[in-house]
Amino acid sequence: MSEHDHETSESADAGASHTYPQQAGTIRKNGFMVIRGRPCKVVDVSTSKTGKHGHAKCNFVGVDIFTGKKYEDMTPSSHNCDVPNIARTEYTLVDVNEEGFVTLMADNGDTREDLTLPKGTEDADKLAEQIKEQFANGQELVVSVLKAMGEEMINSLKVVNQAS
Repeated sequence: MSEHDHETSESADAGASHTYPQQAGTIRKNGFMVIRGRPCKVVDVSTSKTGKHGHAKCNFVGVDIFTGKKYEDMTPSSHNCDVPNIARTEYTLVDVNEEGFVTLMADNGDTREDLTLPKGTEDADKLAEQIKEQFANGQELVVSVLKAMGEEMINSLKVVNQAS
C-alpha cells in the first residue's frame, strides 16, 4: 500500500450520515423525513387501520425544506423511514455582492463566501430582497443557515441593531 492510498474526507461532519432511521409510526406533524430523496417537513400525517395483511399505513404529506415543493408518501407504520439530520447555524452577514453571493462570519470569526441569497420559491425571493434592502440600509443582520443532506440555504434573518 503506497502513501497515496489513504482516504480523506472533505466535510467537517466526521463522516456523519445525512439521515438516520426512525419508525414511520413515530414521525409526527412538524417533524422531518426524507420523501423521494428530498428532506421534507411533515405537514400532515394520517394513519389507516390495519388491513387484511396486518400493517397500519401512515400517509405523509411533506414540503421540501429547500424548494417548497409538496411530496406525499405512504409507508407501513412499523417500517423505518429516513429522517434527515438538520443543522441550523447562525452567521453575521458581512457582505452581499452583485452576483447574489453572501459573505458570512461565524461566531468564532471564520468567514465563508460559498452561499448565495435564497432563491427558488416566492418566500425565498422575498427573504433575499429583505436581506439586500436591510443590508443596504446599514443594519447589522444575523442570518440562519439550514443544512440538510449536503444542501445549505439561508432560511431566516434577524436585525441585531437598528442603524441610527
